[in-house]
Amino acid sequence: MGSRFPSHQLSNGLYVSGRPEQPKEKAPTMSSVAMPYTGGDIKRSGELGKMFDIPMDGSKSRKSGPLNNAPIRTGSFGGAVSHSGPIMQNAAARSAYVTSGNLSAAGMSTSASMKRTNSGPLNKHGEPVKKSSGPQSGGGTRQNSGPIPPVLPTTGLITSGPLNSSGAPRKVSGPLESLGSMKAHSAAVVHNPAVTTLSVDDEYSFKKNFPKPILWSVILIFVMGFIAGGFILGAVHNAILLIVVVILFGAVAALFTWNSCRGRKAIVGFISQYPDAELRTAKNGQFVKVSGVVTCGNVPLESSFQKVPRCVYTSTSLYEYRGWDSKAANAKHRRFTWGLRSTERHVVDFYISDFQSGLRALVKTGFGARVTPYVDDSVVIDVNPENKDMSPDFLRWLGKRNLSSDDRVMQLKEGYIKEGSTVSVMGVVHRNDNVLMIVPPPEPLTTGCQWAKCIFPASLEGIVLRCEDTSKIDVIPV
Repeated sequence: MGSRFPSHQLSNGLYVSGRPEQPKEKAPTMSSVAMPYTGGDIKRSGELGKMFDIPMDGSKSRKSGPLNNAPIRTGSFGGAVSHSGPIMQNAAARSAYVTSGNLSAAGMSTSASMKRTNSGPLNKHGEPVKKSSGPQSGGGTRQNSGPIPPVLPTTGLITSGPLNSSGAPRKVSGPLESLGSMKAHSAAVVHNPAVTTLSVDDEYSFKKNFPKPILWSVILIFVMGFIAGGFILGAVHNAILLIVVVILFGAVAALFTWNSCRGRKAIVGFISQYPDAELRTAKNGQFVKVSGVVTCGNVPLESSFQKVPRCVYTSTSLYEYRGWDSKAANAKHRRFTWGLRSTERHVVDFYISDFQSGLRALVKTGFGARVTPYVDDSVVIDVNPENKDMSPDFLRWLGKRNLSSDDRVMQLKEGYIKEGSTVSVMGVVHRNDNVLMIVPPPEPLTTGCQWAKCIFPASLEGIVLRCEDTSKIDVIPV
């Protein structure tokens, strides 16, 4: 019978008023299986394989049979597809796809042919990826979940520790490096352009500091005086002029000898008496002396013989005594004196914390800077023909440098400035973008004539470093 109100019949046979509901698309539901089971094969992991640039194997599908045109719903991974409906409860329930409808047992068979049982990401060659905490120094495989960020630009800040290939501090978690790698690292540091190698010419020498024109003028005056005194003595038999010249020559020779022997100690006294400046109030371009505690930069040094780590300055010198018939250590080695046979001195950039203001400044002594060190060395070992075989470490040290030890009287001295030592630095203050630095002065510093000590003036070039023998004093831990 007809009615103006529309009605429809339900599936159970009842009639209800109203128009039938249009079928709505069911809201997507997330499956409990968020991560697809790959069996260790990254080619079957969907989007996870794309993160490692591994092509997907589209020919091998984990499902069989039609899906009845059901809409595909994607979860957190592209390979994990979820459909509502019952699933076969068998060993193949770990499949990456959950489908609606009947699935055959053959279609749900698991990957029995998989040879790899590793779970986790693999590289392009199918080998497990090694995980590491932080960037590695070499070209090793790194695990990333996205694009690699670009290398940050250099800021000029010095940090302790080794560097990787990009120049950034390397972070390493796990055991320390082996002894062989440490030796290779030490050899690489010596040839690093950031390390300044000092020569014998950088040491104090009275002959080098005394002006050459004045020296030759004095020699010429005494030669003329001896000639005139000898002529007067032979002509009129009067030796007064010759005696006066001899006395004056003896006094000048004694003064020169005194300066040659005591000149270095007088300069050390001048550095000690020079007043310390406060970095907080120091102006840009001002010559200052700063005393404080040393901190290593990014290229720490190691002493050559004693292997003292984390140093900013190292010095190892081998001296030989020449007797009447023994060999000379160098071309200028005189008999019955000690001569320098070999020397190794290096210095790098470091930080110094001022005692007065507490500020920290970067001392630019590396990269070939001009440096004048006054660091006390201590005798490490004395060797003579009787006891040369008692120190295998010393013989090994000589062998690495191709130095012979045949019946020689030798003495090895070593000095260093270790991290935590107290030093005095003399240089020019330089401020650049809020970075406080101490750089070499453009002109040498003159000590002036010390009349009370009968010491001639001396010039100090570059940055002046002063440190006592660190083997006899305790260092401050930093």
